[in-house]
Formats: sequence, C-alpha cells, structure tokens
Amino acid sequence: MRHILVIVAAIIGVSLFVMTGFADETQKETRGESAFNEYCMACHPGGNNIFNPAKTLHKNVLDANNIKTPGDIIKIMRNPGPQMTAFDKDTIPDNVAKEIAEYILQNLK
Repeated sequence: MRHILVIVAAIIGVSLFVMTGFADETQKETRGESAFNEYCMACHPGGNNIFNPAKTLHKNVLDANNIKTPGDIIKIMRNPGPQMTAFDKDTIPDNVAKEIAEYILQNLK
C-alpha cells in the first residue's frame, strides 16, 4: 500500500511540474494577446484597420509593406503614420511591445 502512495505522489508531482512549464508558455502567449486587446484591438479588430482598410495587420499586407520582424512593428508603434496613436515606451514598455508584435506576426495571418 505504501508503494502505491509513493507512486501516486510521484505521478502528481511530475504532473504538476510539467503543467507549470506549459502554463508559463501559455501565459507568455496570453500576455501578447492581452496587450494587443488592450492597446490595439479598438482600431485593429481581428487584425483589420478601421481607419485605413488597406493597411491591416494581416501577414500578406505586412509582407507587402516590408514589415516582417517584431522590430518593424515596434518602429511603427513608436512613430506611426497619420490617424494612429503613437505608443511611447512609458505607455507600452519595450518588452510588452515585443510581445504584441510577436502576437501579431504569429496569429494574424
């Protein structure tokens, strides 16, 4: 009986360890999406653009405008064109801006 309890405890311990690792990865993805929803979604619902429908955040449009890296997106966030709010480092710190940019590149096809 004691061996069974030890085995069950070990299985639970390993399961918790593994699930914690996956939770950390999921949380990182969620932060980018959450920040996108907070700062960008009002003007870019679903990756679209309510002011300029030709300048969406979809991959084919980004590629056509030579926007291919998180740095490219962050440059635009910091110094956008007309009608877009500029997001300085105090409003969106670099690490959060990078998470937003990665979310855009990975999820808005």
